[in-house]
Amino acid sequence: MLGPLQSAVLGQRGFLFPWSPVFLAIGIGGYFALKQEPAITSLWLAGLFGLGCILWQRRLGATWGPMLLALGLTALGFSLAGNRAHQVAGPVLDFRYYGAIEGRIVGIDRSASDAVRLTLDEVVLERMSPAKTPHRVRISLHGEQGFIDPKPGARIILTGHLSAPNGAVEPGGFDFRRHAWFLGLGAVGYTRTPVLLLQEAGRGQSVFKIRMRYSAHVQRMIPGEAGAFAAAVTTGDRSGMGQGTLQALRDTNLAHLLAISGLHMGLLAGFVFGALRLVLLALPATRHRRATKKIAAAAALMAASGYLALSGGNVATERAFVMVAVALCAVVLDRRALSLRAVAIAALIILCWQPEALLGPGFQMSFAATTALVAVFEKISKMRGQRRAPRWSVPFVSLVVSSAVAGLATAPIGMAHFNQIAHFGLIANLVSVPIMGLVVVPMAVLAALLLPFGLDWMPLALMKLGLEWILWVAQTVAQWDGAVGTIVAPGPLVLPLLALGALFTALWQGRLRVVGALPIALAAVLWAQTDRPDILISANGALVGVMTDQGRALSKEKGAGFVAQNWLENDGFGGDQALAAALWKDRPAPRRAQVSLGPWSLVHLQGKRAVAAYQGCEGEQILVASVAFELKGACRVFDPSRLKQSGAVALWLSDGQLRIKTAASVSGRRLWNGADPRPIAFAWAVPAVRAGTAPDQ
Repeated sequence: MLGPLQSAVLGQRGFLFPWSPVFLAIGIGGYFALKQEPAITSLWLAGLFGLGCILWQRRLGATWGPMLLALGLTALGFSLAGNRAHQVAGPVLDFRYYGAIEGRIVGIDRSASDAVRLTLDEVVLERMSPAKTPHRVRISLHGEQGFIDPKPGARIILTGHLSAPNGAVEPGGFDFRRHAWFLGLGAVGYTRTPVLLLQEAGRGQSVFKIRMRYSAHVQRMIPGEAGAFAAAVTTGDRSGMGQGTLQALRDTNLAHLLAISGLHMGLLAGFVFGALRLVLLALPATRHRRATKKIAAAAALMAASGYLALSGGNVATERAFVMVAVALCAVVLDRRALSLRAVAIAALIILCWQPEALLGPGFQMSFAATTALVAVFEKISKMRGQRRAPRWSVPFVSLVVSSAVAGLATAPIGMAHFNQIAHFGLIANLVSVPIMGLVVVPMAVLAALLLPFGLDWMPLALMKLGLEWILWVAQTVAQWDGAVGTIVAPGPLVLPLLALGALFTALWQGRLRVVGALPIALAAVLWAQTDRPDILISANGALVGVMTDQGRALSKEKGAGFVAQNWLENDGFGGDQALAAALWKDRPAPRRAQVSLGPWSLVHLQGKRAVAAYQGCEGEQILVASVAFELKGACRVFDPSRLKQSGAVALWLSDGQLRIKTAASVSGRRLWNGADPRPIAFAWAVPAVRAGTAPDQ
């Protein structure tokens, strides 16, 4: 037994380092998969154990040493994730608040409803002690706003609604509450009244102020959606982008051009590196100096650092900067700039710094694309004795291969997170990415250099042409028949299995790498057999969705739009809420919807009048209400008072039995939600519990 194992490990000598972030990620994923928050002492013990394994592994030789190192990295990842969760802890609002809200603007963006959204710190809430006040809140601005030009660092006051960040819209769905915890958001809400300025921006927030000032300048120079696009790719400010434009970019798989990620950072660093090296080679004083390459790399690193600061430094940009910095430092140190080792170093830095990034699509798609590209091009570079393509065709072939490889590597992740696939995304990228690299990014760099001389209008004019071309491509391709396909959301094991198989295929050396196809095949089978719930109930009882042969029927046409959109996307349903509501046929009274489901019947009551008008509680009946109420009878009741304990609810009907899964039972009792991981005991209206029903553990 030890012979084959020892042989396999020894055969990977020199290629084991890229596995380091994989085992670190396994530990991080293990922390987030827990249903119960571990004690802080166990986190520290795991960290010490991990460090001990890492330090001790060299003494165990070439066979057992790597195994102990893998165990140590896993334990260390678990510890890092847990300690990070405690590090960002802050007060979370535990009730619905309405009143005065005061704070300093530290973030400006746009919500999914196309409203300007402000993030505030130094928050003051009426009649609330500072110890219980959230450190940060995020507020969407609706209605007529007198304060229409929010400035970074300005102190404002408004009257608005706040509540705790919501949990998943269905059991196992995206947990916004966890996401908000790591963003430091203790409450989210909205206002429909004008925002008032209390105090002009003072000192501090200097980088944020420069970003927004430059964003406003770019949008003045380039009006319309092209200017908003230019501001997004130069400063990371998307507050000017309309939802129609954003949707067209998503539908054509061009949204990655909007986010300041590896493509932008790599193009900028590559442009500065190449341009400066050409200048140094052209000057007689530096032409024959061997350090010109290193000088150019150092200058490119400085330019990338400035771009990081200007862009706002979100997770995606930080990740891109780390990868570019690793590559440029490798050039300075006479090492290979692009290798799986460099990718692994970047992943280790990001995971140690922000372990929660592992759960986001940005991290997953970025490293999936980069790993696949490096692995494929390393394989191509090792091919010997084959006829090379003509030199003139190399750029085109490289573009096609890189777009295809990156698209294939990120497609499953994008489908799993966003439930759609852009069928013509490769075409859109082939005609847009070269314009981004040859026109938009170089002109953005020149505009920044010429800004002090007032000559930035010239490169910005060319930049406008490039961005208008990309927007035209997005809007045109998005209108083609069949441009967007929908796909059902996968179960929790699908993405980990896909990642395991793909990583084994890319990182393992030798013929045994074909074993990586097994978990990929298993993930595909599990995805194809995804069992969507027969009934979904929102966390406040405001919306119900019942699966039919034509898709999920929704109990109302308007309201709870975010929940409805997510349910339909997870179902792989291509229609909107109005179309889904039309599938619900039985509406016997205003604000009342009902449907028969075999031996069961479901009734959704919306509002106090509908609840007051409803009489009785019949047999095998499921009652859902948007307001709290009590009924006598043998029916099952889901109302806000009960749903507050459970969150959203999913139900499956099989052979006359009712199986229940709640959002609380899936997310467990964690720092960010405080939910009870034990099954929620939904009582019948009468004391006896009927046979044939069982909560899903």
